[in-house]
Amino acid sequence: MTSEALLEILNRIQRTKCETNTLELKSACFGCPKKLYDTFSSFSNQDEGGIIIFGVEEDDNFRQTGVYDPQDLQKKIGEQALQMEPVVRPLMTVAEKDGKFFVSAEIPAMDLGERPCHYRGHGRLKGSYIRIGDRDEQMTEYEIYSYDAFLKKYQDDVRVVPRATLSSLDQAAVNLYVDRLRHSKPNLSRLGDKEIYELMSITRDGNVTLNAALLFSPYPQAYFPQLSITAIVVPGREIGDLGAQGERFMDNKRIEGPIVDMLEAALSFVGKNMRTKTIIDPHTGRREDKTDYPMTAVREAILNALVHRDYSIHTEGMPIQLIMYEDRMEIRNPGGIYGRMKIDQLGKVQPDTRNPVLAGALEVMGLTENRYSGIPTIRKAMAERGLPAPVFADERGAFVVKFYKEGEEPKEDRKIPAGESPMMERTGGDLIDFCQTPRTREEICDFLDLKSKAYAINTYVTPLVREGQMKLLFPDTPRSRSQRYVSVGEETGE
Repeated sequence: MTSEALLEILNRIQRTKCETNTLELKSACFGCPKKLYDTFSSFSNQDEGGIIIFGVEEDDNFRQTGVYDPQDLQKKIGEQALQMEPVVRPLMTVAEKDGKFFVSAEIPAMDLGERPCHYRGHGRLKGSYIRIGDRDEQMTEYEIYSYDAFLKKYQDDVRVVPRATLSSLDQAAVNLYVDRLRHSKPNLSRLGDKEIYELMSITRDGNVTLNAALLFSPYPQAYFPQLSITAIVVPGREIGDLGAQGERFMDNKRIEGPIVDMLEAALSFVGKNMRTKTIIDPHTGRREDKTDYPMTAVREAILNALVHRDYSIHTEGMPIQLIMYEDRMEIRNPGGIYGRMKIDQLGKVQPDTRNPVLAGALEVMGLTENRYSGIPTIRKAMAERGLPAPVFADERGAFVVKFYKEGEEPKEDRKIPAGESPMMERTGGDLIDFCQTPRTREEICDFLDLKSKAYAINTYVTPLVREGQMKLLFPDTPRSRSQRYVSVGEETGE
């Protein structure tokens, strides 16, 4: 980056007073921070990389103090970067502002094949970090495993199920599948059943695979109780909202059985709990029933979750979650996006397949096309109904699909570029409405779903106060424990 770009970021920091997922602030007034490893690791392990700015006192209202010695600081930053595995190569810039010097270190993203970047002194399991909002958090064992699973092409869908036997499978279903294989794949037509079992991963060395148990066992949950779907209907917009009689769920069901049965049962659950509007065409008199969500999109989303969820030992205790809220429906799938795919590439480029054997078997059975058409089909079905575009999110250890009802507006977080404020994009107007009644720091923090009161006030409230849209109820004692914040123009009485 240029010195001018660094100065612009410093000016933004003065306005926004916050860090982001790609911006970390460090004090370096009296020396180089001793532990940069966490941030080196987290920035290297995300596709956007990140920037560390030295010379800003975050704990002192983001006061810009400058650095003790830009030359020595760059040297010590480089020494710490050499302790990473793979080695981090920061690009450093120096700029002068108000007679003080500031240093930035741009941390480039590591190639997926080299991740997770970690601090060599702590090892891979304890020295790997991920960026969550404005924090560096230690990676879980599963997050580290996910890199290996992709790079080494682990096939968890064909791992052996020790307790399962061929006699425990639905033999009629197995025979039908083998007949379809012989019909659709002429090269298999002359092979015996047991040879086909091994070749097509129904068995491995005579042992039943997870793929076979999920497709042909009458009850796969006997071996893996949580490889199921938990489906609930919430009487509100968030988990914890209660109904008129204090009920937490208006419907609650655990959906089990082989994949085919789980798909049909999940669709039945959604159909039962959706509203259906009857519309009469005034010109033709023809009646049309419209549900909250198009079943074509719902089917693709549930099927994608069943086919592409993570079936490793790390997630076998996690069911797929189907949650119907007042304004939306969410399908939460254990295992984030697989491989090099990014959210904005979904439906546009051919993805790597986490469970290729399972996906291929379901294609033979006629349940899926296995042509990567699921995401485009979902988007098209929602658009044809005039509904908000579906939201796809890659969270820590989960892939989430969200469908919103007609008239509802998705309010999703986005990753914030370095130096840019997240304020107003998502919560500014909502916060002003919320503070029509004077609110405490704790109430505002809860409303924003944040843990840090200081971060909530500095990031969201202070800019609104500065712009004259909100004010302190007790301006003479800004740090008072009884302080309240209220929208300008509203009543300010207790």
